[in-house]
Amino acid sequence: MDSNLHTKLTSKGILKFAIPSLIGIFLFMIPIPNDEGVTIPIARLAGWLQGLFGSTIPVKLPVIMTIVISITAILTFIAVIIKPTWVTKSPFLVSLLQVSPIWLFARILGMIFAILTLFNIGPEWIWSDATGGLLLNDLIPILFSVFLFAGIFLPLLLNFGLLEFCGTLLTKIMRPIFTLPGRSSIDCLASWMGDGTIGVLLTSKQYEQGYYTKREAAVIGTTFSVVSITFSIVVLQQMKLEQYVIPYYLTIVLAGVVAAVIMPRIPPLSRKADTTFESAAEVPDDTIPKNMSRFRWGLVQATRTAEDNRTSKVIKGGIQNVLDMWMGVIPIVMAIGTVALIIAETTPIFSYLGAPFVPILNVMQVPEAAEAAQTMVIGFADMFLPAIIGADIESDLTRFVIASLSVSQLIYMSEVGGLLLGSKVPVRFIDLFIIFLERTIISLPIIVIMAHIIF
Repeated sequence: MDSNLHTKLTSKGILKFAIPSLIGIFLFMIPIPNDEGVTIPIARLAGWLQGLFGSTIPVKLPVIMTIVISITAILTFIAVIIKPTWVTKSPFLVSLLQVSPIWLFARILGMIFAILTLFNIGPEWIWSDATGGLLLNDLIPILFSVFLFAGIFLPLLLNFGLLEFCGTLLTKIMRPIFTLPGRSSIDCLASWMGDGTIGVLLTSKQYEQGYYTKREAAVIGTTFSVVSITFSIVVLQQMKLEQYVIPYYLTIVLAGVVAAVIMPRIPPLSRKADTTFESAAEVPDDTIPKNMSRFRWGLVQATRTAEDNRTSKVIKGGIQNVLDMWMGVIPIVMAIGTVALIIAETTPIFSYLGAPFVPILNVMQVPEAAEAAQTMVIGFADMFLPAIIGADIESDLTRFVIASLSVSQLIYMSEVGGLLLGSKVPVRFIDLFIIFLERTIISLPIIVIMAHIIF
C-alpha cells in the first residue's frame, strides 16, 4: 500500500482540523475581558445561563440540580439492583449507571444531602451556607452551566485533531520533563486558562479512549488540572492583595511547575501501572515516519482524525458528555464535598492536622504562624476555605502565602477531588490526601521564598 495515502495533506483536511480546533481554543483558552476582569468564553456563556435562571427562567438551578441528582440516584439503584435490558444493551448507560456499591451509596447520599439542603430540613450542619448550602446554592449551579457548555463544545478540542497535533509537537518537552505524552499539554492549558474541572474531564475522556495509561491519567488529573486564572484572582481578592496579581501568579506558576516535575517521580503516582483503561480501543502508533518533520507528521495525524469525524457522532458525543458530567460527577461532588465541609466546620480535625506546620512556618519566618497553620490542610475540603479563614490575618506576607498555597495545593474535595473520584481516573481517596500533602510540602518553601522577596 502506498504510504502517501496515509501522509497526504489536503486543503479540505487542514480546514476541517483548523477551524473547529481554533474555535475550541477560543472557547476554552482565550481570556476575554468582562466586568470582573478577565474570563474565558465558556465561563462567560455559563455565567449568562446562570443569570437566566431565576430571572427570565422562573425555575432556580438548585431545584433543577436536586432533581438531576435524585433521578441519577434512582436510575443507578435500578441499574445496579434490577439490571433492566434498556440499561444493559447500552454501553453508555452501563458505564454511567452500573457503578460499584460504594458509588451507588455516594449517589444516594448526594441525593439525601441535596434534598435536605434544598428544603432546609434536618440538622442545620448538613444544609447550612457553610456546608451543603455552599455546594448546592453556589458551586453546583456553576458546575451545571459550565458542564453544559463544556460538554457540548469539548469535541472541538478532542475530536478534530488538536490533541494529535499538539501531542506530536510537544512530546519532546512533556515526556522527559513531566514523564507525560505531549497531548497532556492541552489538558494543562485548558485548566490554566479555563477551569480545573475541564482539565479533569479532558483527562478522563482521553484515559477512557486509551490515550493515557493509568499512571499518566493519575499524574495529569492531580498535577495538570490546575486552578484557573479566574478563580486564582477571586482568591487574591478575598485576601485583599489585588495589587500583587502579577507576582502572585508568577509564584503559583513556579510552584506548580516544580511540583509537576517532582510529583510523577514519587509515590503514590510513580507506583500507578503503565497500562491503559480496560475497555479502551487500541490507540494507533504515533511513531514519526522517517524523512518527515515533526510538524508535518502532527498535521497529518490531526487531519486524519478530523476527516474521520461525522457530525452525528460529534453531536451524540457532546450530549453524552453533558449527561456524563451532570449525572456521573455532580452527585459525587454533592456527597463528598458536603461530608468534607461538615468535618471542616464542626470538628477541630483540620486544626489538629495543621498543628505540625506551626514550627515549620516559624522557622520560615512567616508572621502569625499559628493562625496560618490552620489553613494549611483545610484546603483539602475546599480551596476557598483557607482564603475565608485567613482573610483577617494582618500580615500581607502571610496572606500572600496562604493565597498562593491554597491554589498550588490543587486537590480539594468539594470540586477537583470529588470530580477525580467520580471520574474513571484511577485514584483513591487516600491517594488524593497523600498527593495534597506532598504538593503542600513541595510548594510551601518556594512560595515562602517568593513572599519574602516580594515583601
